Amino acid sequence: MKSVRLMAVGATLTLAVLTAAAPVHADTPTAAGILQSGAQKGIADGYPGVVGLVRSGDSAQYVSAGTGNTATKVPADPQAQFRMGSNTKAFIATVLLQLEAEGRLSLDDSVARWLPGAVDANGYDGSRITLRQLLNQTSDLPDFVHDTSFYNSYASNREPARAWPPQTLVDLGLALRRPSAEPGEKWAYSNTNYVLAGMVIKAVTGNDPAIEVTRRIIEPLGLRNTFFPTSDPALRGNYLHGYAYGWLGMVLTDVTVSNVQAMGSAGAMVSTLDDLATFTRALLGGRLLPPAQEAELKTTVATGSGDIRYGLGISRFQLPCGQWVWSHNGAVLGYFSTWYADDDGDKQVLEANTEYHLQAPTRGQTDTDKAMRDAFCAL
Repeated sequence: MKSVRLMAVGATLTLAVLTAAAPVHADTPTAAGILQSGAQKGIADGYPGVVGLVRSGDSAQYVSAGTGNTATKVPADPQAQFRMGSNTKAFIATVLLQLEAEGRLSLDDSVARWLPGAVDANGYDGSRITLRQLLNQTSDLPDFVHDTSFYNSYASNREPARAWPPQTLVDLGLALRRPSAEPGEKWAYSNTNYVLAGMVIKAVTGNDPAIEVTRRIIEPLGLRNTFFPTSDPALRGNYLHGYAYGWLGMVLTDVTVSNVQAMGSAGAMVSTLDDLATFTRALLGGRLLPPAQEAELKTTVATGSGDIRYGLGISRFQLPCGQWVWSHNGAVLGYFSTWYADDDGDKQVLEANTEYHLQAPTRGQTDTDKAMRDAFCAL
């Protein structure tokens, strides 16, 4: 779903191992203490559970508040899995950049070159839209999430196994409106862009994007608790339950089992704080991409929202303390997660919250995000 921070919303690599610290107390004047206080505010705001991670160099501290399962009252585990939503987009962008580095495509190729006929309706022309414009959200393609039939199906969670083929999602987006700008002219967040990006990965490699993400990123980085579901709506093992408040009476509903085909390459992946930190550190530090593609990853465009700029699946902005961070978040039914990192990923703050009912910003999102910003500034 839409990144709410933006306002709606190779070779085997050896990475440093995270080391757990002693429990953090809310009144500790450290980055972890600030994040812990924010997590507790999130619980007071109505979140069932909040988990977080503060990382500097090779050391990390975890925070948690609330429960990971309201039925059993088990404490929220900061090492448990969660649905990471649009944080999937950086994985998809990385695969396309790797394919470019291998000479198998160019980000300046048109969408129509790889997907003839996929974008050819209601005034849209895939021959005039580049792969780069998909990744940096300047294609002007509408977001299929705003289609009423899709939204009602996904938000109600009554059809967790319903098939949503990628081209169907694209067609829903194209039907929403006619073009409002030339490709590349303005920025507008659209999940349709990354569904198409996943379709390009399959057209180039012959494999579903889940297979390429696993082979190229998950396995080389040793992300043992990260996976890319393509049809099974359930979670298994150690995971945080996800919840959504209903529209009437604000009843909290368990929506852990939800439709992954509805998000696909725009937001279906599952991960943990540790794994997401490892991935973003490797990505920003240049360990997944050659220098030319790393430069493309970090080449940003204005979003029209303050100083927030968007690269390829990642965003960049300045915190109130003056520090610049790379970031993205993910918002899918039941889960909301965000990461902040410096230029090489050496300093990181991550958080995952276990309630999202497709509305933003909520009080919980605002309070926990402020704590994340303050915590990063304290590193």
